[in-house]
Amino acid sequence: MNKHSNKNNITNVNSNANSLVILDFETTGLSPDNGDRAIEVGAVKLENGVILDRFQELMHPGRRVSSFIENYTGITNAMLSKAAPCNEVMARFSDFIQGHNLVAHNASFDKRFLDNELSHISANYDGQFVCSVLLSRRINQSAPSHSLSNLIQYKNIPSNGSFHRALFDAEMTAKLWLVMLDDIKQQTGLEQIPFALVQKLTKTTKANVAKVLASY
Repeated sequence: MNKHSNKNNITNVNSNANSLVILDFETTGLSPDNGDRAIEVGAVKLENGVILDRFQELMHPGRRVSSFIENYTGITNAMLSKAAPCNEVMARFSDFIQGHNLVAHNASFDKRFLDNELSHISANYDGQFVCSVLLSRRINQSAPSHSLSNLIQYKNIPSNGSFHRALFDAEMTAKLWLVMLDDIKQQTGLEQIPFALVQKLTKTTKANVAKVLASY
């Protein structure tokens, strides 16, 4: 199913942490350096903490995917045989993300695939990336695990769907992200959390998190 809509591009990237795009890729493997490609992208667009738009498409990577990936994601070769090529999907996705900062759970993985897929069509994006895993490690220091499914359970966030599908994972990451922003608000008294603050927190040692929050 194709779930996306394009809106007028925003010329300036929003500096608030509750107005951005949260994305997720499903892929043929672990690294584009090994020739792996994206097979699905899902994303939600937050504006002032509310999901205003969604994007979800399968994409054909140009070859068959392994049985492991089929079982892990639920995305079969039969499903992909009907999907548009990566280049077509990524051209539409590039339009979707312009003017927004970007979040992903384990962002180094998703950023590598985003950068690689966009390089095939000579496209780029104007936002900056931040990782919700790194933020969680600073905000949820007592969590036993920082995997998405475990954090959803740890924070008592309702979920009804299957992990390892791109749109569902993006939606769950968005819910987790907003809960973490609320936690930061409670500790700082800020009404709006700047994107620059969450960027700084992800690069701060756990021992210095309280000091950084107090400085705001």
